[in-house]
Amino acid sequence: MGQLVQGNNKVGTARGIYLGLRQQIASGVYAPGASLPSSRALAEELGVSRTTVTTAFEQLISEGYVLVRQGARPVVNDNMAGDDGEVPHKASATTPGLSAYAERTMALPQSHLPARPGLRYDFRYGDVSPDDFPKLAWRKALTSAVLTRRERLGYGDPAGSEALRQALQGYLWRARGINCDYRQIVVVNGSQQALDLCARALVNPGDRVVVEEPCYAMARNVFTTIGAEPLPVACDGDGIDTTQLPQPGQHRLAFVTPSHQFPLGGVLSAGRRRELVDWAESGNAYILEDDYDGEYRYDVRPIAPLYLSGRGRVIYIGTVSKTLSPTLRLGYMVLPPGLVEPFTRIKQLVDRQAPTFEQDALAALIESGAYERHVRKMRRLNGERRQAFLDVMHEVFGERVEIVGTSAGLHVVVWFNGLKTSDEARLAEAALLAGIGIYPVSRLYSEASERRAGFVFGYATMPVQNIPQGVRLLGRVLAA
Repeated sequence: MGQLVQGNNKVGTARGIYLGLRQQIASGVYAPGASLPSSRALAEELGVSRTTVTTAFEQLISEGYVLVRQGARPVVNDNMAGDDGEVPHKASATTPGLSAYAERTMALPQSHLPARPGLRYDFRYGDVSPDDFPKLAWRKALTSAVLTRRERLGYGDPAGSEALRQALQGYLWRARGINCDYRQIVVVNGSQQALDLCARALVNPGDRVVVEEPCYAMARNVFTTIGAEPLPVACDGDGIDTTQLPQPGQHRLAFVTPSHQFPLGGVLSAGRRRELVDWAESGNAYILEDDYDGEYRYDVRPIAPLYLSGRGRVIYIGTVSKTLSPTLRLGYMVLPPGLVEPFTRIKQLVDRQAPTFEQDALAALIESGAYERHVRKMRRLNGERRQAFLDVMHEVFGERVEIVGTSAGLHVVVWFNGLKTSDEARLAEAALLAGIGIYPVSRLYSEASERRAGFVFGYATMPVQNIPQGVRLLGRVLAA
């Protein structure tokens, strides 16, 4: 018989014999109905134990390649004609195509900011410093969750653990003034899954969705990939411009960041809040409120959520990505009561549930008060980073820049007077060669247009003492 070797699998192993025989069956060395060598004969030929050969035969039999009858040698199954299993073969002349959803996804520009390890001065936004994570408190809470005696280890409620939902109910009342039943809260794997659930539950292909301009690109992409048509509405210092909203009834949703518009930092004014809710109510639409960094307000108390004046039209989305870490993938939604059941059923189909131990650990942190103590500490520390950044930017660049969105959050947008959008890539590349990460704002706009060059600067990842050094070096890069 032929050489029984397959890739790196040696002939002397049961798997090597199994793969070799399977390849010979697929290539026609042993045709359908042909007899294979007996286990005794094959063992003698290969110099291995009969048990090894028997194990290989048993695998072939279990997969249907080989049939055995009492007192007879094994034979190749007649149904194996033309079946080569995992053996390499030529591609079919016609291959299945991607779904329309996948095609739309592949057509989108890359919206993920690539990690750049080794950069000393990285003003990447959306990340937090690993040094800020409450390692000891989290380890204690997670260990306790793992060691807690349970009747069984099984699937939990797709909407989230009752303990975490009740803890979040109390936290949202204390921190954001939201008074809701804990059963209105659905725990999700980060705010991105919340957006995906909203798109699946409330939007059909061909529907129209209002989004901010500029906006969080991953939100716009979620609606695009399901076949909806996002309508960008311009934002200014007071948030989304409600005078530019389309006629009510033509759009299913509006996605907004009213407490700290991403990325420009404006706060949606009281008048515009009322107009936006009126628009949703008269058009039978919902508003998605992404409160991605509502805990970080440096000049006054945190801005009240739009949910409070939403008249049942607002879906509130929160996350611990900016307070603890985006690696935890824990977020939550506060839903109008009528949406809880459909959202929960859809989530069960998407991923079954959020991780149980992490949910219990977060619930323990909130209930003990450790989470809110951590938030206060992070607000103070990031306030220091923010002030250090603003001071050195004014020192180095002066009137050559305009900085917006400074009163809240973990990032600002810096507009460079005298530079255009077309200069952004060139400046970012020059900065990168000097060891500085800066990120153009133009990627957050739906359409390219000529404006001042702008960059989104995050300051939450660096030690305070590194921020002035990085900005001064950037000043030298720009001068060159």
